[in-house]
This record gives sequence, C-alpha cells and structure tokens, in this order.
Amino acid sequence: MPSMQLRRDDVIVGVDTHKDNHVAVAIDGFGGRLGDIVVPTTIAGFEELLAFCLAFVGSAGRLIGFGVEGTGSYGVGLARYLRNHGYDVHEIARPARAAERRLAGKNDTIDAEHAARQLLAGHGLSTPKTADGAVETIRLVKIAYDGAVQARTTAMITLKATLATGSEALRAELETLTDHKLILVCAALEGPTPLPPVRRGAPAVVVLGDPDVAMRHVLSSMAKRWLALHEEAKAHAASLKALTAAAAPQLVEAVGVGCDTAAQMLITAGDNANRIKSEAAFAKMCGACPIPAGSGKTNSRHRLYCGGNRQANAALYRVVIVRMRWHQPTIDYVARRTAEGMSKREIIRCLKRYLARELFRLLPAPDAIAKRVNGELEIAA
Repeated sequence: MPSMQLRRDDVIVGVDTHKDNHVAVAIDGFGGRLGDIVVPTTIAGFEELLAFCLAFVGSAGRLIGFGVEGTGSYGVGLARYLRNHGYDVHEIARPARAAERRLAGKNDTIDAEHAARQLLAGHGLSTPKTADGAVETIRLVKIAYDGAVQARTTAMITLKATLATGSEALRAELETLTDHKLILVCAALEGPTPLPPVRRGAPAVVVLGDPDVAMRHVLSSMAKRWLALHEEAKAHAASLKALTAAAAPQLVEAVGVGCDTAAQMLITAGDNANRIKSEAAFAKMCGACPIPAGSGKTNSRHRLYCGGNRQANAALYRVVIVRMRWHQPTIDYVARRTAEGMSKREIIRCLKRYLARELFRLLPAPDAIAKRVNGELEIAA
C-alpha cells in the first residue's frame, strides 16, 4: 500500500466472496504469493480464514488488511467479523477484467489474488459501510416498504387488466370509478361460497361454475390483496418516517426532502458517513457529478456521469422537481439559466449537483445518529 512502508513478512489478504463459501489468497508485503484457502460462510469459517492468515505473519510482521469484494452483499458477514476483531477491511472495486481473463483465465482464486494485489497497490479501494446501526435499520425497513409499494402497484395493474376482459355490464359498472373506489367495490363483490376443506389444514375449495362468477371472485381477491399491501406499506412508511426524523432531523426538514428521500440519502452514505471524504465524493456516489470529456479546442467540455447509486440519483431528481415548482431561489436560478440558453435537462443536472452538496452537509455524524435514535426509542418506551 503506497501510504505505508511494507516489509516482506507483512501479510495482505484478498477475498472473493460467495453465498456458500469465500476464497482468500494471502500475499506478502513485496507481492509474493503465500497461499490460498476456501472457507464456509460461517463463524467457524471466518475463524479458520483469520487463523490461516495469521500463520503467515512473521515475528516482526503485520497483518496489514483485507481486500474484500462484495462487502455490501455476500461479504458483509466476513467484513463485520474482521472489523470486530480490529482488522482493516477495504472494499475492492470489481474492474473490467476482459483483457486479463483472456490472458490469465478466471476463477475464484485468481479473483481473490487480484483483490489482494489491488489492495497492495492501493487502487480502487473504498471504506465499506459498517451496516450495524440506525441507518441499516432504515435500509431494511425501506426494502420492505419499496417491496410493498411495488406489489401494490402490480396488483392494481393486474386488476384493471383483468377487468378489461370482463362482461360489458361489469365494465360499465366499475371502469368509471376512481382507483380507491374501484378497490373497495371489487373487494365487496360476492363470490361463491367455498366448500369445507377435505381435511384439517387443507385450503377451502372454491367452485367457479362460469366465467362471470370467476371474474367477480378474482377481482375481489385482487382487491383484498391490494388493501392488505396498502396497509403494510402505510405501516412501513410510518416506521420510516419515525426513524429518519430521529436520525437526521435537519435532513428531513430541507425543502422538498421527505422521509423517503432522507432515508435514501442516509442509506447511500451508510452508518459510517465519515467514510465519505468530501461533498464531491458524495455527489459522485449519487451519480450527480460532471465528468471531464474535453480534448484539444473543446477542453472545457463535460459529460453526464452514469455511474453511482441510481436510487440516490432518482431521489435528488425528485427533490429538484419539487423545488423548481415551490422553492423561490430555485425558480430564480432556473429563470436565469434559461435566459443564458441552457436547456431544462442541463439545468436539472446542475441543480442535482448543488443539491448533493447541500444534503451532504446535512448528513449527521455517526455518533449523533446513534444518540438521537436511542433517545427517541427511550422516549417512546
């Protein structure tokens, strides 16, 4: 690693993570390969991996750190275990390896060795999220909320598509209703009485004699599903609102930023938001930074950055659209930029970059998040 004077008896480890097992390769401080190991994704496996690595450390050597692929997915458990034992863990970016694979091939051991050498060189490294605090709780609740909302939308689309194939009389009765009224009316449709189950624990059987009866039964079933998902989404939204308000009250109070957007910003930064060194780095994480694309006489040209967290980018977009309608400073900025000849799309890109800077400064420190959330929970109890 460039910032540290390494010795031959130092050890650097790269890990290629998978669902059922992890593959690790250890190299010394000069890049010499020491060995490899495959361990299961259990505590016993993590202990075996750590013991394997420590066995290579010389009397004056050090276990420098671990370069782990996928610290936010399959490698999250290993990264947490190593951090809890006091070792440095670095997220290794997965580079484009097409040329390397043509020359050296590809397998898990090669990938793990590549991660170790990437850590040794200090290229493509980032600090992984700790995923052990209030922000991780918010992330999990948001997963459930987004899933319920998506399933609710699917249920409504399916119900309307099914209704379009119904009888003319049924369509005339239902198609003019608003969405909420349609759901309530469909849920109240009467279908055939189910037969008693043939044995204990077996589902009741509904005998559907003709298509009209089946249509009413199916519409009622879909509407009840929508209502159940609606209640689930409301419950998750209430939890999300309470958690984000406790974790980042200043962020929630920003113009155009609701609990959903605040939650996404917190999730993007992680529990250890101090891992992000500048507002420019945060803007790049949100996909809102301009990329230089100049050459020769057009050296001042920039292009759109299509990387970063796309959910965070979408959240920034929603806030910008709200501010363009209701926030007077933003309205004035849009008018000035429009007079200068910029298109609406270009103005939105500029506003997203400014917004990323503003929201980064409103992100709370990790210790502040823990204190606020714990305090809110104590008051609620």
